[in-house]
Amino acid sequence: MSDVVFTNVRILDGTGQNPYTGSVLVRGNRIRQVGRSTAPIAPGGAMVVDGAGATLMPGLCEAHTHFSWNDAATLSAIQRMPLEEHVLWCAKVAKRYLEAGFTSCVGAACAKPRLDVVIRNAINAGQIPGPRYLAASQEITVPGGLGDETLPHLPFPEFSFGVNVNSADEMRKVVRMFLKYGVDSIKLNLSGDNFTPDSPAETTWMSDAEVDAAMQEVRVRGKRGTAHARSAASVKQALRHGIDVIYHASFTDEETLDMLEAAKERVFVAPGIAIIYAMLHEAEPYGITHEKAVAMGYQIEWDAALESLKAMHRRGVRVLPGGDYGFAFTPHCQNARDLEFFVKHLGFTPAEAIRSATVYGGQIMMRGHELGTIQDGYLADLLLVDGDPLANLAILRDPKRILAVMKDGEFAKAPEIASQRVWERAA
Repeated sequence: MSDVVFTNVRILDGTGQNPYTGSVLVRGNRIRQVGRSTAPIAPGGAMVVDGAGATLMPGLCEAHTHFSWNDAATLSAIQRMPLEEHVLWCAKVAKRYLEAGFTSCVGAACAKPRLDVVIRNAINAGQIPGPRYLAASQEITVPGGLGDETLPHLPFPEFSFGVNVNSADEMRKVVRMFLKYGVDSIKLNLSGDNFTPDSPAETTWMSDAEVDAAMQEVRVRGKRGTAHARSAASVKQALRHGIDVIYHASFTDEETLDMLEAAKERVFVAPGIAIIYAMLHEAEPYGITHEKAVAMGYQIEWDAALESLKAMHRRGVRVLPGGDYGFAFTPHCQNARDLEFFVKHLGFTPAEAIRSATVYGGQIMMRGHELGTIQDGYLADLLLVDGDPLANLAILRDPKRILAVMKDGEFAKAPEIASQRVWERAA
């Protein structure tokens, strides 16, 4: 691993200050020096990357990742992919995320029991390229809830997208199984979802006894609980039981918002609003017209989610990008679109949107002391971007504008090394 100096770059360091011209020295897997002037850091034998005015920024974090979602239009089509093909699919997608600039990802559920664990371990062992990854369990649900795909004439667990439990004791058994496999988090489906008409988004399905049993086991192993929680009741349930990562949180009331604000130093919300938008406006090729999506409840949820998330943002609750990419209508590696949605629909500034994917990303990865900003001593997870993301966030989902990706001090996507290289540099 050779030293690298990025010179002639516009540094967007993630700390909240305005970008500045400078240079950055990477030694090993860490940032050793950040220069804040036009005079470059002396290379001293290091590889020199002349950015020609491009933006150097921290790597992005996807907070609600489903590597095993295979860009299908239904849950059953994801689940039916054979295991061997599914492992290969996940490995390919992990590489694509890293090359797209997502140097960290938080697993939010996998389609088969050990998929996330196997991919995380392979990344950590250097067998496959991929982001820093926190592995999730399958979704744990109850009969009739989101993720229960069993059929009356085929009542076999393998046919279900999620793992069904029917009591606190069954919950304890399932959670212990996933913890034995080595997951970093346990995913509970507390609410329904408009994707499943018999368990819509505003319904809440899991008993307090079941959630309590899960979280007791999670705490014993020092792991983390996460929750699919669209309804206000399910968000409150997640908060009461000490769940740290809440996915969706579309519906709230004043009590819910007060509880979220009181827990804002502990809790993260990753709403995944892109899939609601896609269901309303972009899913017709897959049989869901706008009229059908409205009838399914997506317009009501969209309106509620925007108000809920704007209120969370005003109250200082950490809202992060990511969620449910990997369906046909939200294909993988367009995840940075969430940042645009945060600005357009939730009242974020572009700088706040980038902070949600960098600073908050380091925090949700439980490495906020060394990940998410460009500072001396921090881990060298960096993006070199052609243009100014603060002026046009859309460049972060254009592969041609991602000039280089570095994770842990090594290039996952190498730059063209040429001092005379002229990037577009336009927003």
